[in-house]
Amino acid sequence: MTSNTPANWLPGDVGQALLVGRVWRKAGEHEGPAVVLVRNGEVFDITASAPTTADLFDREDLAQFARTVSGETLGPVEKLIEANLPGSAEPALRLLAPNDVQAIKACGVTFAVSLIERVIEEQAGGDPAKAQEVRATIAATIGTDLSKIKPGSEDAMKLKAELERRGAWSQYMEVGIGPDAEVFSKSQPMSAVGFGAAVGLLAASVWNNPEPEIVLAVNSRGEIVGATLGNDVNLRDIEGRSALLLGKCKDNNASCAIGPFVRLFDESFSLDAVRKTSVALRVEGTDDDFVLEGISHMSEISRDPADLVAQTWGPHHQYPDGFMLFLGTMFSPIKDRDTQGGGFTHHLGDKVTISAPELGALVNTVQLSTELAPWTFGVRALYRNLAARGLL
Repeated sequence: MTSNTPANWLPGDVGQALLVGRVWRKAGEHEGPAVVLVRNGEVFDITASAPTTADLFDREDLAQFARTVSGETLGPVEKLIEANLPGSAEPALRLLAPNDVQAIKACGVTFAVSLIERVIEEQAGGDPAKAQEVRATIAATIGTDLSKIKPGSEDAMKLKAELERRGAWSQYMEVGIGPDAEVFSKSQPMSAVGFGAAVGLLAASVWNNPEPEIVLAVNSRGEIVGATLGNDVNLRDIEGRSALLLGKCKDNNASCAIGPFVRLFDESFSLDAVRKTSVALRVEGTDDDFVLEGISHMSEISRDPADLVAQTWGPHHQYPDGFMLFLGTMFSPIKDRDTQGGGFTHHLGDKVTISAPELGALVNTVQLSTELAPWTFGVRALYRNLAARGLL
């Protein structure tokens, strides 16, 4: 997606899509987050009827409510998107992540390509200079196409036994083709950033990349109510040193981006549409004219999205405020950037665009977590703010 016209950052059928988001706005003597609904291309503030997106997603009549609820008109969605593009002046309405008090969970190693790259990270001990050599060794030992292996199947267990015999088994193989998915806590409620914001890296990381993913919105009853886009920012060197460093690798200031909007399921968009969609990635360097592009097809995912939700929510674990679930990525970019054989890593200032025809585009720039504004507006601040505005 190279055109910067506002229409290119929105779903292709935005006129019929039901989109839910959040913006930071001033209203009267107070300012704070507002829940917005995009209907027929127009943005409406519906916070008076749904103070949080978690409340909204819990409605049993969600799609019908979204079509009929009244709210204050905030203008065309194209203008809202355009005002929030990176490099724009501080907008009057700043887009936030479209989720608020929900838990933010993520699934790992759900695509065969990412499985191979995780094994490479582990074998290279987080050293990008060793990755090319390890990649060749892994390919010679186990091949590069595991996409036809169904996780947990008899064939998968036979492969596991053979890899163990060869001494090539990995903890990433366990979650990639074993019966249990990897589901981890990506970030904290209220900590995700939205469209146009900067995402954060740790200064200690020298091998990192974006992870473009579909993110499902799931309510407190375990029902999938919609989908959006996410960037599960990844520090390959830190996780490669030890999988026990996953928390340090994944959960940092602005290390999670979600947006621009959650598209609600209705007659025009469903979980089947998610299963068929493709997610594109474009990284543009501001200091070296580097461009990285790729596309991921959800049809190649190893575990069905509904199964991933069932492994997250159920009798074993409930989420009374709902949750957002990253479905995993097939992108582990290996295109050389700085040195031959060195693979890809971010430069500060990179512009990252993650897009899908049905969901629009999530656009962010890359900075250091320590250089971004501290995260101070959490769940308690949200409810204090809503109470002060008479919305609770």
